[in-house]
Amino acid sequence: MLAREIQAGIYTDGSKLVPERDMAQELEISVGTLRKALADLTEKGLLERVHGSGNYIRKSSQAQTIYGFFRLELLKGGGLPTAEIISLKKQKKPRDLPEFGHSEYGFRIRRWRKLNGVNAAIEEIWLDSSYADNVTQADLPDSLYQYYRQSLNLWITRAEDSVSIAPPPSWKPNNFASNASVWGYIERHSFDQNNTIAEYSRTWFDPTSTRFMARWT
Repeated sequence: MLAREIQAGIYTDGSKLVPERDMAQELEISVGTLRKALADLTEKGLLERVHGSGNYIRKSSQAQTIYGFFRLELLKGGGLPTAEIISLKKQKKPRDLPEFGHSEYGFRIRRWRKLNGVNAAIEEIWLDSSYADNVTQADLPDSLYQYYRQSLNLWITRAEDSVSIAPPPSWKPNNFASNASVWGYIERHSFDQNNTIAEYSRTWFDPTSTRFMARWT
């Protein structure tokens, strides 16, 4: 959660975290568990721990976290993302998709997103099938970009987002409760290390719980 919020810019470079005991109490974890997490962030270059003073954000441009391109957060800010797969299918790319990748086939991944357990969004992700012969649900963690990097040698180096509004799709799970008739809508083109569009995705997010946020620091 801290890595996600540091990378998203909620914490700015040089800012000081609240005292460890206060943070542990707020997160409802032990101080020992918190200190292990802070030590891990220090190793990743995201945190500097100054003895007798406190913990300071050091947002290194070289630090690798799994939330670098994640732009959704709760209306009150932040939120730890989780994902539940609705369906996964390899199929010929529909004609209504923009051109991307080198294959006429793609893996269509539909997922249900939550932030801190709160319903946030549903997404349809198309990965060009030239990067993998087969993908199963068991292969996919919450962070697809991490899976791409570790298992497919595919590095998403940049992404272009177009944000608008749209009604949710017909395949929205019935138990995704929302009072909104029109949702936020994001189209994303994700580029690999060779500057090829490897992935195209569509995300519908519930504006009663979630917002799109991009920060530059």
